[in-house]
Amino acid sequence: MSKIIEVKDLCKTYVVEKRQVNVLKNLNFTVEEGEMLAVMGPSGSGKSTLLYSVSGMDKPTGGSVVFDGTELTDLSQAKMADFRLDSMGFIFQQMYMMKNLSVLDNILLPSAESKKEKISRKEKQLRAEALMRRLGIIEIADNDINEVSGGQLQRACIARSMINNPKVLFADEPTGALNRASSDEVMDELVKLNADGTTIIMVTHDSKVAARCSRVIYLEDGCIRGEFVNDCTEARERERKLASWLMDRGW
Repeated sequence: MSKIIEVKDLCKTYVVEKRQVNVLKNLNFTVEEGEMLAVMGPSGSGKSTLLYSVSGMDKPTGGSVVFDGTELTDLSQAKMADFRLDSMGFIFQQMYMMKNLSVLDNILLPSAESKKEKISRKEKQLRAEALMRRLGIIEIADNDINEVSGGQLQRACIARSMINNPKVLFADEPTGALNRASSDEVMDELVKLNADGTTIIMVTHDSKVAARCSRVIYLEDGCIRGEFVNDCTEARERERKLASWLMDRGW
């Protein structure tokens, strides 16, 4: 596999009440194409800041992020916005959708803004409907967003994140607002997308969710304190080994 993301000496510093807070401290890691990477760590360790810095949603204070050959820190805000729209997909714990649009139209929205492909509205709609069928939610296409369950809505968010065929999918606590059954359903779909070749970087506090990823980075006080490679095929054994590894780090 080839590297799709290479992070070198990544730093992020905020100034809070005239005091400098170093949230990320010279982080170095790579992400392989087709990998499913989980980022774990205690609250305040810098997990979400890392995700936003690597995806260009927040500009790092220092260091380098190379995404499929493009140095993101060199891009202007406008070019970075276009790059994110065309090359990245995003899923969040809070399922942000437009209340005045149907589920299908919410999924289509990023494709209307993208300049990546010159295809018709009909072709985009067929792609969106194909994603909805794949995720088992085609029956809610015309529903308002307040007429569906949390699990269905998060799967719709996954469909929306994939509408422009992103190279990497970024997920920030994608199961955090769901019950266990809905969480398992959403993770099943993310695992399928990854098996089909989509690279996924995910922040999570749930060890069961992280156990389904191929690799786990443990972040603490803005530094990478360890890396776990998930090489077991049996689910319970994966969960057991990861839980033991996390306990060794004070989880």
